[in-house]
Amino acid sequence: MWKRTLAGALMSLSAGAAAVDAAGFKDYVETLKAEAAEQGIKQSTLDSAFADIKLFKRAISADRNQPEFKKTLDTYLPQAVPEWKVAQARKLYKEHRELLEEIGEAYGVQPRFIVALWGIETNFGGYTGNYPVVGTTASLAYEGRREAFFKEQVFAALKIIDDGHITADKMRGSWAGAMGQTQFMPTSFLSYAVDYDGDGRKDIWHTLPDVFASAANYLKNVGWQYDQTWARQVRVTEPVAEELQGLEVKKSLAEWQALGVRKYDGGNLPNRADIEASLVFPDDADGRVYLAYANYDALMRWNRSHYFAVAVGYLSDRIKFPAIE
Repeated sequence: MWKRTLAGALMSLSAGAAAVDAAGFKDYVETLKAEAAEQGIKQSTLDSAFADIKLFKRAISADRNQPEFKKTLDTYLPQAVPEWKVAQARKLYKEHRELLEEIGEAYGVQPRFIVALWGIETNFGGYTGNYPVVGTTASLAYEGRREAFFKEQVFAALKIIDDGHITADKMRGSWAGAMGQTQFMPTSFLSYAVDYDGDGRKDIWHTLPDVFASAANYLKNVGWQYDQTWARQVRVTEPVAEELQGLEVKKSLAEWQALGVRKYDGGNLPNRADIEASLVFPDDADGRVYLAYANYDALMRWNRSHYFAVAVGYLSDRIKFPAIE
């Protein structure tokens, strides 16, 4: 985990301000517009998307100085998944159960995970970000450290506008360009967003059928397994070699059993020859240990953070147990 001091943050902000300037950004935007036009983006889209565009130094600063504070899962989970969020998740699951179950069956994703992702990403749509996506992604492309990635996001965002899914002024998201209640980057939108209600627009900002189906479609396409859960917390009764730890190593439950891995209550692992798992330590050897199944890998494809994957999985378990009447 990273620590950031106030002095370090101020120094980084000053360095960022010196490295970028509005005049250079204006010239850079002209090159983006020319490239977008060559890719077939309509002039009307370019006019609306780049109208009054400005350099977002706050986005650049945030990208350079993303803060992570020293925590453990035991301190993080109560903050990421407080009891009020569990109660809200269960309430919303019950409220939208028919739609969620329909979508879950269509895409092969258990509905509780759709709701859990929704809750962890945007507090059930309560906060989706208010930065103009074209402006922030263009700013981050101009900054240069990840130019290729953010240029791709700019052109994807323009295509989304060009295709009529949302207008430029309403395309809002996080400082990094993550959009809507699913927090898709523009390229993810093009790959996975779904027009589930059939109105001709893939609306991950306001239309819950599209939000739920888009999340499910993403998971389906990154290897989600409907007949499995996400992980189980376990105990390790004897040291496991470091080279056997991590998502890259897959072993059967019987193999992990032979290596001294047990259920958290000390019992033997399930006798399931059809399941492979990885042994992950989100903190360190003294912290929680999980046997991570294929769906854990899928959650890590969504967000490369063990804490994120565990938070989503934990909330999904709290939705499932006790059963919702």
